[in-house]
Amino acid sequence: MKPNFFNDLSIPVIAAPMFLISGPELVISCCKNGIVGTFPALNNRTTEGFENWVIQIKKELKDFEHTTGKKAAPFGVNLIVHPTNMRVQADLAICIKHEVPIIITSLGAVPELVESIHSYGGLVYHDVIKQRHAEKASEAGVDGLILVAAGAGGHAGTLHPIPLINQIRTFFDKTILLSGCLSSGRDIASALQMGADFAYMGTRFINVNESNASDDYKEMIITSSAEDIVYTAAVSGVHGSFLRPSLEAMGITEEQWSKSKKVDFGSELDAAKAEAQAWKTIWSAGQGVTSINDVQSCESLVKHLKTEFNEAIESQGKFLEIFN
Repeated sequence: MKPNFFNDLSIPVIAAPMFLISGPELVISCCKNGIVGTFPALNNRTTEGFENWVIQIKKELKDFEHTTGKKAAPFGVNLIVHPTNMRVQADLAICIKHEVPIIITSLGAVPELVESIHSYGGLVYHDVIKQRHAEKASEAGVDGLILVAAGAGGHAGTLHPIPLINQIRTFFDKTILLSGCLSSGRDIASALQMGADFAYMGTRFINVNESNASDDYKEMIITSSAEDIVYTAAVSGVHGSFLRPSLEAMGITEEQWSKSKKVDFGSELDAAKAEAQAWKTIWSAGQGVTSINDVQSCESLVKHLKTEFNEAIESQGKFLEIFN
């Protein structure tokens, strides 16, 4: 089931909220170019700063629409709904105050939170890696599920996208977003063919000018392949996908990343700061790096993805002539 803004997009893509990478510049550029831009609330160090980002995004998108007469895509905010996130209630209050159109929740699907977002007409999408999590989120009343399949960046799942979508579609008839190795317009078309409503793309948007990734990070993505993605719990204690060269640069050996135990990044840091520090120097990416060989503006990337997407749809359409 597609949301009411679907027809206003240039392509059915949501740029995923990436820890330390996504900020206002990237979000605004995505929305101006017809795809949904998102960012984690925790990418700003304070709730006050987070609110300033929301105000900035809303203002620039409003000015864009007034100046151009074009409708910008909606933006979204990722909230970590977990007891360890001491800011969740304060950040949620900012989202409600400013009526953020899309809320992406992680690590907890809470009915009360969903209801509070629905109270002003907002949508809630929840990320999941398995059916049990999806069932709980569905019961909480979310508007969509983000299926994080094998090969995705960040805290990825281990299931292939086809069985994962097929499982979820047996009980969930709302919006489905698919994440995992999606780097081209053809990949976007394939996601829709598999039954998703949106392609949820993270790694591909690391290598745009507007992202907060360092030049070294972007270069490592260009020079890496799918075989360079390591799925390990050594960084945060939860399994995630990371670039092997960045692990090796920090002295983390294959023996260490093969174990489930989290590497101690410094006892002088509290848990949250330790993980943030780790993610600054150990870089996450998905297996889609194989298809990434440049750095370009968000505008040029979206145009390129749209061209590839249209070509893929037209190519698939020709099969109807052959097999009918």
